[in-house]
Amino acid sequence: MMGPAHSLSGAAAWLGVGAAAAAAGHTMPWPVLVVGALITAGAALAPDLDHKSATISRAFGPISKTLCEVVDKLSYAVYKATKGPGDPRRTGGHRTLTHTWLWAVLIGGAASVAAITGGRWAVLAILFVHLVLAVEGLLWRAARVSSDVLVWLLGATSAWILAGVLDQPGNGSDWLFSAPGQEYLWLGLPIVLGALVHDIGDALTVSGCPILWPIPLGRKRWYPIGPPKAMRFRAGSWVELKVLMPAFMILGGVGGAAALNVI
Repeated sequence: MMGPAHSLSGAAAWLGVGAAAAAAGHTMPWPVLVVGALITAGAALAPDLDHKSATISRAFGPISKTLCEVVDKLSYAVYKATKGPGDPRRTGGHRTLTHTWLWAVLIGGAASVAAITGGRWAVLAILFVHLVLAVEGLLWRAARVSSDVLVWLLGATSAWILAGVLDQPGNGSDWLFSAPGQEYLWLGLPIVLGALVHDIGDALTVSGCPILWPIPLGRKRWYPIGPPKAMRFRAGSWVELKVLMPAFMILGGVGGAAALNVI
């Protein structure tokens, strides 16, 4: 799928988690719901770090462009080193390493460790990166015509304000993990969710997605998971733009209302 659809699906997924938590009697503080949705929207773009033309490659100028090239080469190297006898030959790393459950868990885990060991500046950095990505995905039309600096300033300002709100007692810095020193340990969860939602979205497209790597299926270690081919669509097609994106908006709205006990 394209960047905007990935971000919308990520935000909708976190709002759905919030609705489930409310139904189970563990309502999220509203700052956790909002920040989590924004982080997930941003994290849902991150698996495309292996694609130099993706939305994320433009998000941080030369830094993200260079990072995408490095990750593409790394992913390709891992693919060549681990492919099974049934896996096809490839010329690049797109939709390989960064499109797996293992990558999602590792990235989310690394973010959680950074949040609880790096202090406030690490939390601000995590928020800044994902809020910039969320703007690029959710407000992509405005982001395309705006200066990159304005987008970065919006991300930095929003990160500072939201971190301050979360730090207030009862607002969620210690949501889910309340032991001393575990504040913000939960930040890795929306990152894992965003990456997995991205992978599921790509699995619905023509090429499928090797979500299960490194678990082998038959003669393939990079098996492209997906529904029957008749049910798949091309990225950017009318199915994505006219059906899925409106559906994500509706589901996100319903999930957010349920998470806040409005309905």
